[in-house]
This record gives sequence, structure tokens and C-alpha cells, in this order.
Amino acid sequence: MLEPVKFSTYHGGSREEGLLDFSASLNPYPPEWLDEMFERSKEISDRYPYYEKLEEGLAELIGEPLTLTAGITEALYLIGILALRGRRVIIPRHTYGEYERVARIFGAEVVKAPNEPEMLAELVERNSVAFFCNPNNPDGRFYRVRELRPLLDAVEDRKALLILDEAFIDFVKGAKSPEGENLVKLRTFTKSYGLPGIRVGYVIGFEEAFKSVRMPWSIGSLGYAFLEFLIEDGFEHLKKTMPLIWSEKERMEKALNIKSDANFFIKNVGDARETVERLKERGILVRDCTSFGLPQYVRFSVRKREENERLIEAFKELEVEF
Repeated sequence: MLEPVKFSTYHGGSREEGLLDFSASLNPYPPEWLDEMFERSKEISDRYPYYEKLEEGLAELIGEPLTLTAGITEALYLIGILALRGRRVIIPRHTYGEYERVARIFGAEVVKAPNEPEMLAELVERNSVAFFCNPNNPDGRFYRVRELRPLLDAVEDRKALLILDEAFIDFVKGAKSPEGENLVKLRTFTKSYGLPGIRVGYVIGFEEAFKSVRMPWSIGSLGYAFLEFLIEDGFEHLKKTMPLIWSEKERMEKALNIKSDANFFIKNVGDARETVERLKERGILVRDCTSFGLPQYVRFSVRKREENERLIEAFKELEVEF
């Protein structure tokens, strides 16, 4: 008899129409070619999407071999197939919940530790797997390569594997990513292009292994069209919009006395669920961080200036102290 796995998969994003959504941490500026992309998607929706040539084009643009996936979520399940069964898996305590969910689905031994590279490094054993989100979700902390060094060295010395989730790295000013043989890096366009519905991401590292277990046609016509336009655009959209987000993030940091390396913040409000409901009454949605093990905290993203002003005023009305 099949039994369901009981685990939350809610990751933010408005489920109620009419709310200004700060719960999903996305680029608030859509690409200029969005309408053309949808038209292209309709043109090619009557065929199977063989995207190997686009994969080569994206690898050339990025400058590294890669494996296209249907977002980071598919990549995590491919990791489960390739590396998690019966393994010791080390996961930070307050981070993205899908790591633990996938590890348990594939029968791994889950070990939790504080979200610090040094402490995680102490738990790394031969053939174990460690997950690390950088910048971390939900607190937005980004660890530079020198700060990651204890974990990188432990993984290399003990023949382990490090899964580095860099879903939000495009939002970090001046970010650099580490290199290493026992390292898998997960990237996505969901966040930086503000299009979670397209389900397109990629994996750097162990390309042959990932391609051997990847589901055929996992990226549909919409994702295919997106990749066509992205490659032609050459990341110009990010070059235009990231400075706008960074500028607005700095303004919010000063206005609310908060800090983050990414495009989102967390705040201790005492009772997250109550605060979420009171903000919804004002037409605003923020993320309850209970699923991260932080029931006192809410998470909210950086949006456009006039939208951020509404959030700042709402916090003042609720007398939230910053």
C-alpha cells in the first residue's frame, strides 16, 4: 500500500488574488520580450521540445558545461536518484525545506546543524552529502568563498559531495562562486527573471551523470522559448534590472534598519501568522517562516519603490519595531 509523504511544499507566492505579493522573492521587472516569448511558445507547442542545442548555447553564454533542468526542484530529485540513497546527508537547520524532503524520500540519514560552514564541515564524513544554500533562504546571508573554505576542504578531503544551491546568487552584488571537483552547483532563472512558472534552471558539475537520469522533455515549449530569448538577450535584462533592485534594497535597509545580501529580508515580529494576517488585511502578502523552523519571523522581498513604500507604511501602522 502506498503512503503519502507528509511534508509541506508551500514556497511563497500569492494564492489569493488582489494582494501585493512580497512572499515570493522574485525580480519585479519582467523582460521586455515577455509577450514575444509567449507567442513563440504557442508556435512550438505542437512538437516535442528537444533542447540540446539550447543547452549548448547557454553553456557557451555562461562559460561552463551544464545540464538544463526543470528548475532546481528537478535537479534536487536527480540528486536523490544519483547520490542520496542510504547516504548521510547534512542539512542546515534553517534553510530551504526541499533538501530535507528529497533526502527523506530517498531514504537518507538526515543530520541537522547550524547554518555555518565550520560546523557543517565537522559533520562531513566519507561519501556523505552536504547541502548549502548561498545566499541562504530565508535570511539572505551570502558566504564568500573564503568563508566557505572549511566546508569545501572537508568535502574534498573526505571524498564527500557538496550541493551548493545558488538560486539567488544573481541578486548578490559582486558575488563569486567557488570551484571544486566534489561540488554540484544549482542555478535557476525562476528568481532573477521573475518567472517561476517557466521551470528552467541548470546544474554545474557531473554533467554526464545528471544527463543520464534526466527526464526527457522536462522543459516544455514555454521554457524552450524562454531559453531562446535569454540566449539572444545575453543577460542584458539582468544588467539593467539588478542595479535597480540593489538601489531599492539599500533604501529599504536604511528605512527599516535591516540587512541582507540577497533580494529579501527576514524580521522577528513575535508571531508570524498574526502579522501575515494583519498585513493581508492591508492588501499585502509576506512569507510566514514557520516552515523554516522560525515561527517568529516573516520574510519579504524587494519590489518596486512605490510597492516597497506600501510595505514600509504597513509595518509602521502595525507598530513593528525595526
